[in-house]
Amino acid sequence: MRQNLNIITLGVSDLKKTLDFYERGLNWKKSKASKDKIAFFEMNGIVLSFFSKDALAKDANVSNIGSGFSGITIAYNAKSENEVDSVLRKVAELGAEIIKPAKKADWGGYSGYFKDIDGHIFEVAYNQHFEFDENDNIKM
Repeated sequence: MRQNLNIITLGVSDLKKTLDFYERGLNWKKSKASKDKIAFFEMNGIVLSFFSKDALAKDANVSNIGSGFSGITIAYNAKSENEVDSVLRKVAELGAEIIKPAKKADWGGYSGYFKDIDGHIFEVAYNQHFEFDENDNIKM
C-alpha cells in the first residue's frame, strides 16, 4: 500500500447544517463533485468529505450507536498564534464548542481544540517549527 491518504469522510447528523457551518460560515468552497447526499472539499492534496453518519455506518457495516471519543482529531495548522485565536473565535460564533481554549503547548507551540456541530474534534495549532510551501502545505 502506498503511503498516501486521499479522502477523509466524516459522518454527520445533518448535511445541510454541516454545509452551513463549513461552506457558509467558514467560507470553504465545495467541490463540483459534490452531490445531494455527500459534500467534498478539496484541501491541498487531500479531500475532506461529509456524508450521513447513519449511511456511513451502514456502508462500513458497523453500528452507529455511541458517541464517545473516536480516537481521531483533525488538525488545522495556522501560521501564527493570532490566527489560532481568530479561527477559534469564528468557529465558536458558528456554534462549535471550544473544548480546550488556545494556550501555549508543552511542545512549544500554541493550540486549542473545538468540536464541530457533529462532535468531530479539530485542533487549531501554531507550530513555529513548521514551514509552509507556496500551496500552504506543511513542509516536513
